Amino acid sequence: MSKLYLHDTLSRKKKKFEEIKPGEVGLYTCGPTVYNYAHIGNLRTYIFEDILKRVLKYNGYKVKHVMNITDVGHLTGNMDMGEDKLEKGARREGKTAWEIAKFYEKAFINDLKKLNIEMPDKWTRATEYIDEQINLIKVLENKGYTYKTSDGIYYDTSKFKNYNKLSHLDIETLREGARVEKNEEKKNPTDFALWKFSPHGKKRQMEWESPWGIGFPGWHIECSAMSMAELGDNLDIHCGGIDHINIHHTNEIAQSEAAYPDKNFFNYWLHGAFLNIQGGKKMAKSDDNFLTLQNTFLDKNIDPLVYRFACLQTHYRKPMEYSEEAMKNAEKGLNHLKNQFRNFGEISGKVSEEFKSKFLEEINNNLNMPKALAVVQEMLKSDLSNEDKKATLLEFDSEILGVGITDLDIKVGDDIKILEQQRLKARKEKNWQESDRLRDEIEDMGYIVEDSKDGMRIIRK
Repeated sequence: MSKLYLHDTLSRKKKKFEEIKPGEVGLYTCGPTVYNYAHIGNLRTYIFEDILKRVLKYNGYKVKHVMNITDVGHLTGNMDMGEDKLEKGARREGKTAWEIAKFYEKAFINDLKKLNIEMPDKWTRATEYIDEQINLIKVLENKGYTYKTSDGIYYDTSKFKNYNKLSHLDIETLREGARVEKNEEKKNPTDFALWKFSPHGKKRQMEWESPWGIGFPGWHIECSAMSMAELGDNLDIHCGGIDHINIHHTNEIAQSEAAYPDKNFFNYWLHGAFLNIQGGKKMAKSDDNFLTLQNTFLDKNIDPLVYRFACLQTHYRKPMEYSEEAMKNAEKGLNHLKNQFRNFGEISGKVSEEFKSKFLEEINNNLNMPKALAVVQEMLKSDLSNEDKKATLLEFDSEILGVGITDLDIKVGDDIKILEQQRLKARKEKNWQESDRLRDEIEDMGYIVEDSKDGMRIIRK
């Protein structure tokens, strides 16, 4: 079996994966801040992390996957300024912050299901780990890493050696980025809040007692506290989007390794690149390019797995460009793959060891899914029997690709459904001329009509 190699952001190298405990992997993936729907740029990261998890399992590892739900403490500004996003969302929709968190958490999980993303073994909600976060702040306080301002307890980044070791940016560059949101009480621009005080004379919907006063935890402390609570000595791999590198993940490392300097806070750091709109603009909730699974795929009667298939065609470390044309091409490609699988017949043979070895080599080369898909195409064009092709493709999809090869009931639009009902009526009335006309009309719209003893079936070309 080929060895698994992953690109580690910390070392800037593609490294052979070596787990901490034999045969076991602790995987922590940064989850959503549940104040709005996830956009498809966010979801690209979760698809890459799902592929990683599947690849680890395909290599025989037992994976414990933890994903956080940020339901408090993520402020509208990156440097601990502004309003809590949950409180803002509550005001926007006339609900409580708790209701907002519950609603958008459910919506997020539904998105994962539509994309055939496996659920984590453990969901960790920030509001359920307040004690763990307070205890971690106490450790940092006892070791001299904290100071108090009028709005909270802050971490002094100047006291942590190699604060920039994940970002690989010089300290002055990080400081300049942090000065965008100015807080005169901070000792250093890069310092960050561990605990924020509730505003004087104003009761927040989400606040807790602490040794320092009533308030709520900072965004960064939650992931450190929850990952260590749930993974303990199994801190193997930590993932997220590249936007987490310079601030969120840098701060996680700083506070975690300051508190417990005898071990690394995760041995491997993997980050997925952005999804851009045509022209190179990053997709973001704050901009007018907020595309969701609902408004981009479901409302247009497009299977969301088309998006998963499209994501697999670009390496997770490379920016991906979204366009309607690209999605149409992905839809055609996925439907063609499904039709090939269908045409292999009913009987499944044996998985090809030759092509399994080639496939494994590519997915183990830092999750190189574009090349893995090329192996799939090579296999389909080979002289393997249809039965063996079917078995091989089925294993690749069920274990790694997850694009629903066996789902042959491809969704059609309302216009096609109307024509389908009209044709069924014509056939029932034995109006064969009208039946043929309707068949031609459906096929002119890009579909194939199949008649059999079991009835009529419409599939995309």
